[in-house]
Amino acid sequence: MKKDLLDRGYRVIVPDLRGNGDSGKPQEEKAYKNDAEVKDLKLLMGHLNIKSYKAVGYSRGSIVLAKLLTTDKRIEKAVLGGMGIDFTNPQWDRRILFAKAFDGDINDETKGAVAYAKSIYADLRSLHLQQKYQPVTSKKNLGKTKIDVMVICGYEDTDNGDAKQLSDTFANGILVRVPGDHNATYKTAPFSDEVLRFLN
Repeated sequence: MKKDLLDRGYRVIVPDLRGNGDSGKPQEEKAYKNDAEVKDLKLLMGHLNIKSYKAVGYSRGSIVLAKLLTTDKRIEKAVLGGMGIDFTNPQWDRRILFAKAFDGDINDETKGAVAYAKSIYADLRSLHLQQKYQPVTSKKNLGKTKIDVMVICGYEDTDNGDAKQLSDTFANGILVRVPGDHNATYKTAPFSDEVLRFLN
């Protein structure tokens, strides 16, 4: 996806959010409260003197982007990938399940994710806090978004609720389905092609 965007002449900014990649991994709860990741992105775009931009998120990145849509008027278009409606529920059982898992309360549904996180030496405390304080955006607030928003999911991706319900929440939302499941869709040519078509 990144290469395809660059080939089309886009400037591409791919931030490591706090707790991920080469960014710091704070261990205190206060570092993740009050939509800290959303504020990080707004500050980054301000620091880079970005006046307007198009934004693409996938999986948890879509959840963060959804909240960003309600606070940053510089976004011209947005893509929410690999996501359905469930994150709009503050008591989303899947979020709570994984928050507990990264804190040591593991079950059959979460043991694979925890094992993978350990295999790449991810910081489990940070992952726990990211889930615990994950941004929640109500359907009402999403409905106030006036820009074009594309929700794109794999045909086999049902991990995070109904994608059509999410696209219908936006005043100018569209739903696109492409082949694949949650962990593979974003790596495919059809996914990239649809995102590029939308952004153009």
